Amino acid sequence: MMGHRGCRLAVSYPEIAKMQTTAIIEAALDVKKKKGFNIKPEIMIPLICDDKELRFVKEIIEQTAKELITKSGMTLEYMIGTMIEIPRACLIADKIAEDAEFFSFGTNDLTQMTYGISRDDAGRILNDYAEARIFEADPTAKLDQTGVGMLMEMAVEKGKKTRPNIKLGICGEHGGEPSSVEFCHKVGLEYVSCSPFRVPVARLAAAHAAIKDK
Repeated sequence: MMGHRGCRLAVSYPEIAKMQTTAIIEAALDVKKKKGFNIKPEIMIPLICDDKELRFVKEIIEQTAKELITKSGMTLEYMIGTMIEIPRACLIADKIAEDAEFFSFGTNDLTQMTYGISRDDAGRILNDYAEARIFEADPTAKLDQTGVGMLMEMAVEKGKKTRPNIKLGICGEHGGEPSSVEFCHKVGLEYVSCSPFRVPVARLAAAHAAIKDK
């Protein structure tokens, strides 16, 4: 899962980023033309670990979008952001925020890469660690606020220094876990994204966090 995927594919094969951008922008323009809705796509570049890497893919997106929008004769606003799921991205979040209009923390992968474990076989390890009282909770299910959380807080702080109005959220199974949602609210995240069956729990946890914060 840490190999040739995400933005790395777009670096090796720029035509993939161009194809995906074309699909997103053309769909938004089509909806605007046929239905009159002003869609503002948020294009997220995944698995970023370097600001130059983000800039490389961003340039492909911007050039492709500009050509399509000009050709359509219409106007269309869109945002370009990134998924923060590699620890290095948290450490250089101020640099990344120069080009990213939003951060979506991919807490599933960020946890895996911080702990050096894979969700696919974590069960073999975590049961033993729970019995030995090394881990109090499964970090793949409940956000580790001490380690992973520290990286997130660092990224939020650095990102906001560069871009004060940056949009912040998380995407992953942690988005439906109550204590994780409360932590995200505390550090200044604006939204969580999770599996559909977890949405009611996430909404309730977000409401509790907002009330507690007041």
